[in-house]
Amino acid sequence: MIARPPLAVSLAALAGFVVLMALVVTDWAPIERLDLAVSGDFRSYGASNPDMISFVRTATDVAATLPFVAYGCAAVLYFAVTRQRAALVFCALVTAAIPLLWGIMHWALHRPRPLDGFVFVDSNGFPSGHTSHAAAVGLAAALLLWHRVGRLGRTVAVSAAVLFALLVGATRIALLAHWPTDVLGAYLLTLAVVPLLARTAPRPHAPTAPSPGGPSPGGGRSPGGPPPGGPPPADQS
Repeated sequence: MIARPPLAVSLAALAGFVVLMALVVTDWAPIERLDLAVSGDFRSYGASNPDMISFVRTATDVAATLPFVAYGCAAVLYFAVTRQRAALVFCALVTAAIPLLWGIMHWALHRPRPLDGFVFVDSNGFPSGHTSHAAAVGLAAALLLWHRVGRLGRTVAVSAAVLFALLVGATRIALLAHWPTDVLGAYLLTLAVVPLLARTAPRPHAPTAPSPGGPSPGGGRSPGGPPPGGPPPADQS
């Protein structure tokens, strides 16, 4: 069974994403100042710590498109083998939808990346694809595990999901591959889309209760029905 967050979660995240996208596309001055200030600090740190930048370049690739699709295909295969249809559909939808959505926005929205970054990426940058992948993996895993584990397991799953998404987002900013608002946009996009996909996944069918007088699961009659062979003869005395 997949946890299905309230629809209000997706709607609120979608509203935040639309507002942020509008501010980014229109080059709102406070957003630009924030992006430049944070990226400038990371540029200074990276220039003085080349070994750390080399490590971050390797670490960030765990959330690249090819690994993300591989994770999704592995999950789909597992749920197909174990015949968990709802989880299979959910993982397939997440694996297809997230790269498609940020890819369309990279194509449609003019959003140059930071100049002279520690990695070269020749495309628009809003929202961050790597961060979208990381957040989607973590959130999808947490929703899949929610009803399968106890309170401690849920705490661990949510904490791991948040930590993974934050770390990957930080690598994208540290490498100057994205502005901070690109990363924030990725979080909002994922929080809007993944819970919505969880709500569209098929629900497991509840077992049908036997009708009164009908056969019970064990093969006998259900309570309240007539005894085998029909009702007893009427008393003639």
